[in-house]
Amino acid sequence: MFRHSVLGAAIVLFVLPAFLELSAQRPKKEPSTDPGQKIRTVKPEPNDAFKKWIEEVGPILTPEEAAAYKKLTTDAERENFIKYFWDRRDPSPDTEENEYREGYYERLAFANEHFSSGIPGWKTDRGRIYITWGKPDSVESQPSVGTYERPSYEGTGSATTYPFETWFYRHLDGVGDGIEVQFVDTTGSGEYRLANSINDKYVTLGPPQAVDANASYLREQDLPFNVLERNARLFSAPPVSRGGVNDPIFTDSPSRVFANPIGFDLQIGFFRQSENRVVTTFTVQTENKDLTFEPVGGIGTARLNIYGRLTTVGGKPVQNFEDSVTTNGTPDELINVKRQRSIYQRVAALPPGVYKADILVRDISTGNQGTVHMGFTVTKYDDKTLSTSTLVLASTMRATDMGDIGNRFVVRGIKLIPNLTSEYKQGQKVGVYMQVYNAGVDQTNLRPAVDVDYLILRDGKEISRLKEDWTGLSDSGPRLTLARSLPTEGLQPGKYEVRIVIKDHVNGPTIENKAMFSIAK
Repeated sequence: MFRHSVLGAAIVLFVLPAFLELSAQRPKKEPSTDPGQKIRTVKPEPNDAFKKWIEEVGPILTPEEAAAYKKLTTDAERENFIKYFWDRRDPSPDTEENEYREGYYERLAFANEHFSSGIPGWKTDRGRIYITWGKPDSVESQPSVGTYERPSYEGTGSATTYPFETWFYRHLDGVGDGIEVQFVDTTGSGEYRLANSINDKYVTLGPPQAVDANASYLREQDLPFNVLERNARLFSAPPVSRGGVNDPIFTDSPSRVFANPIGFDLQIGFFRQSENRVVTTFTVQTENKDLTFEPVGGIGTARLNIYGRLTTVGGKPVQNFEDSVTTNGTPDELINVKRQRSIYQRVAALPPGVYKADILVRDISTGNQGTVHMGFTVTKYDDKTLSTSTLVLASTMRATDMGDIGNRFVVRGIKLIPNLTSEYKQGQKVGVYMQVYNAGVDQTNLRPAVDVDYLILRDGKEISRLKEDWTGLSDSGPRLTLARSLPTEGLQPGKYEVRIVIKDHVNGPTIENKAMFSIAK
């Protein structure tokens, strides 16, 4: 039986290799002095100009855009790509100026002026973070080797540190809230590198306590795995605010009729990030038997375009996304692959409110497509009331290793792939994942003062019950993570309910969350 209990969750999910096909009409040339426009002149620019551009925008270039750019063969195509690239980031497309592009090049110039250290400033760690995420809200700086009084969450006492800087951001889309980014100059060369641990800045540690990565006084955000996961996000491209002018979700009619429409499941989940932000997951699952597999290099390959648009209940755009995903198999594997499913997921950090999601899935080979329009409410999580996240039933749930850091479908130490059909074979374990917020804490042992029972019921009658014993729990606090693989040996084919009951002994309330699943023959 697999079980893992940890604190917190910052969800970054994806499962299939993706690439993005981009196209646009050749733009009408307008005079411009903006540095982002210099390569888009009436006649084709030399190849070196395009190479310089793709290198300069590297920090904000998504993997899908990078893959698409590599496929371009002419300067005209590259010019169209550049226009599309900036258009989909323009916060006010109805105006002549592109504020995002202008701000980006201003930050790049600032980085070259202030962060150079034998290499251009925009290539340094500080420069990359600055041009990607902007000016920090505050900076703590110790520019020389010296004595440093460690705060309580680093162990207290005096220590000697290398020169270091700590940048603080109140919020970064796709990263989180209350982000502290630390840079350390261990060589004395003036090049500050991104720290992978709070210990990186220390030359020596003085009494009374040495900094121990497993010490209980460490904040959740300073735990080693969390630091590495956050750094991976900081070095990823930020979310794109809107789709381009040729985004098919805007140009295709939702009522368009196809001879063989694609059916797919959509599931929306909610996980508290802060009082004002909720990590919202959008999971799409398709049946491979509905897709068209064509031979590519001897491998049967199905390709899908997935488009999404998020709006407020009043129709105001919130976020758009687009990806191309593939699934494939050798001729020997193909029969089995077609019996399986493909899954895709995107994540958005949203404030509480009422929204609408429009999701479109298109088979690139046939043009067949399906659409789902779903309204949803992002509820407000406060910092006092006992509550839970969405209960996820998983098809895959295992402990991660260092190789999973920065990859998709990783939830704080767990590789978690949802099962949208909620169907399991006899004997297959049912993975359940859920977060619990604001649980009481027993002050005598600093353990959760809550009882958690996992129940399986059929037709309202209890079939089995397991109790959480908190063995192996590393800490307790405002966020607990429950992850269990429930055995199904002995369960006959049919429909069942899994119910998780949480009773708080400190604050008093009892709450529960439940979901349905089925055992197939």
